[in-house]
Amino acid sequence: MPKIPKELETAILTLPIKERDKMLLKLIGKNELLINQLYFQLLEDESDLKDKRDTIKNSIDRVAKLTHDSPGWMMMDMRDLNAKITNHYKVTKDKYGEIELTLHLLNTFFDKQIHLMATYNRQSDTLASYVAKRTEAILKKLPKLNEDYYIEFEDEVNKLLENVHTYCPAPYARQMGIPKVWKY
Repeated sequence: MPKIPKELETAILTLPIKERDKMLLKLIGKNELLINQLYFQLLEDESDLKDKRDTIKNSIDRVAKLTHDSPGWMMMDMRDLNAKITNHYKVTKDKYGEIELTLHLLNTFFDKQIHLMATYNRQSDTLASYVAKRTEAILKKLPKLNEDYYIEFEDEVNKLLENVHTYCPAPYARQMGIPKVWKY
């Protein structure tokens, strides 16, 4: 993001409030992420997080039940859902929700679509790499949470790690040094 020169910043701050507000609203209107962040900060609160998480969980559950023709198509759906999780985090700064939703995404697809993830082969290679990288990302984000939350994630994380080391992501999990069990 470009830095505003000091003299321009001073000049902007000397503008009449009405004109400055008009320019500010025009700029905000061009950035959807900023609009969503401001909407959450100003018009919603922490109590809305559960509803937002539930909406994403419902999307994950719905898509995971679909019949996917190949690991590639399934991975495309997983990436789309992961983009929703990322957007949720960017808007709300909900670290807990980001981890919870990503764990739900990966574990749900292992539960519902195991036939596409059962064996490592040429078709499942990209999916295997993707799942291993998402798993590694979760393990890096967990220490950033308060330790009091670890007990809530222990079962889900260890279930994911068992699946990652048992099915198609196993070669990538070994290569990346992903542990077989998560202990906090």
